[in-house]
Amino acid sequence: MLYFLEHAAIAVAAVSGVLAARGKRIDLFGVAVLGLVTALGGGTIRDVVLDLRPVFWVGDPWFLLTAFTCAIATFLLEGLLIGVPPLAGSLLQWADAGSLALVTMIGTEKTLAAGFSPAIAVTMGVLTGTAGGIIRDMMLGEIPMVFRQEIYLYATASLAGSVLYIVLSGRVSASTAALSSVALVFGLRLAAIWNRWRLPNLRSGGGHDG
Repeated sequence: MLYFLEHAAIAVAAVSGVLAARGKRIDLFGVAVLGLVTALGGGTIRDVVLDLRPVFWVGDPWFLLTAFTCAIATFLLEGLLIGVPPLAGSLLQWADAGSLALVTMIGTEKTLAAGFSPAIAVTMGVLTGTAGGIIRDMMLGEIPMVFRQEIYLYATASLAGSVLYIVLSGRVSASTAALSSVALVFGLRLAAIWNRWRLPNLRSGGGHDG
């Protein structure tokens, strides 16, 4: 099941990478690059930092194919969403929340499975969940979503899901721990968007940041 969820994480992350480029006048090659970077970037950094060889998509090229296929498919189908304003306006947030949830859980699970401590697993879970989006936004010349005031509880949701996976690991089945972590990140992220939940902002002291 975890292998299937890892492919799902790659697919959703690739979709979010393409949707983030909407309106940027980027060609098909650029879209493919953004999709691949968003989908594979966080996991690549994790494997390099932890010295896990080979890097996950090098050891299993199906991950690369999944990311590429989903990026191209999203590029070809994205125009169909323009005529559906509510869906078009929120699809990136849904895709990004799903990507964050799935990739965070996968990063945490892989780090634990490699024998690292819970603290390192949480750190790598958050890194895996957020790094691809950070690289994507920097390539687009934008402030990364994780640092934007209007992007509510982004890294915080990732942190909560990673910690929950650690807490449940070994106490419940692997699938239950995985799905619970994903549900928490996804639900917390969307609830934060709808309710405008933010963390305190350094600049104002009483303001907020996510």
